[in-house]
Amino acid sequence: MEVKLRTAKSLITKLSSVSEQTRTEALCELRLMTKHDPDSRPIIAESGAVPYLMETLYSDSPLTQENGAATLLNLSISSRHLLMSTRGLLDALSHALSHPSAPSAAQSAAATLYSLLVVDDYRPIIGAKRDILYALISILKNPNSPARSIKDSLKALFGIALYPLNRAALIGLGAVPPLFSLVVKDGRIGIVEDLTAVIAQVAGCEEAADAFKGSGIRVLIDLLDPATGSSVRTVENAVSALLNLVRCGGERVVDEIILMGLGVMDWILDVMEKGSTKGKNKAASLLELLDGRSNQRFDLILDKSSS
Repeated sequence: MEVKLRTAKSLITKLSSVSEQTRTEALCELRLMTKHDPDSRPIIAESGAVPYLMETLYSDSPLTQENGAATLLNLSISSRHLLMSTRGLLDALSHALSHPSAPSAAQSAAATLYSLLVVDDYRPIIGAKRDILYALISILKNPNSPARSIKDSLKALFGIALYPLNRAALIGLGAVPPLFSLVVKDGRIGIVEDLTAVIAQVAGCEEAADAFKGSGIRVLIDLLDPATGSSVRTVENAVSALLNLVRCGGERVVDEIILMGLGVMDWILDVMEKGSTKGKNKAASLLELLDGRSNQRFDLILDKSSS
């Protein structure tokens, strides 16, 4: 451990060198150390590397920003508290998301956020940084974003949405349209699964009823249809989203779901019979909420819609 400590301190000292080549070489070595030697991560973090690594996120050099972001990601695995207690960390990550010199820098920044969001107490803190939320949503809106950037952004958004009070903020910043747009346009199973996981979390607030009204609910119900070929995870995420919508939106959401057609109940029943344990439980809860009102409301709703 003494050797690792001396090596870490030597490399960190070089990060403040006047020579760009020396700084770059030290940064590359730190990235490799933190990638291949898990034991070195807390040593490097506790030896004062984090402030220097944060500075690299403001660099215009793709190599510097990329290596700095990747090293911070590696350190976040074992030193979350130290990173979060370093002043300016979230601002630096936000800059890398908004102004990446290379796509991999934004990807590592988003992945670092996801790593930090494992800690419950950090979710409201990160969610309060509206520039971070906006940057993550912007990645989803950008048609040129690589698949990896989208996936890393979705994971960070999922972690943020786990804190209930962050959900309305995401809706207010315009997260819902690009989420559903990608569900419809992106055929990659893994991305659609991640999209619907985020949608299911965002659905758990009162504001979601208006944000999902119409096309959003239609997309979720279409995902339940076996004809669409959705994966099991995607279908169960759609059920979870509908359940959260009904719980938060009440009768008006129930009415809208019922108007979509009687086949909806059969598709939810199919999940209750064939899904995972969690999926079965959520489908059963959704059916209970819908079934109790569907028979008595269906005729009334049809009458209203035709009058």
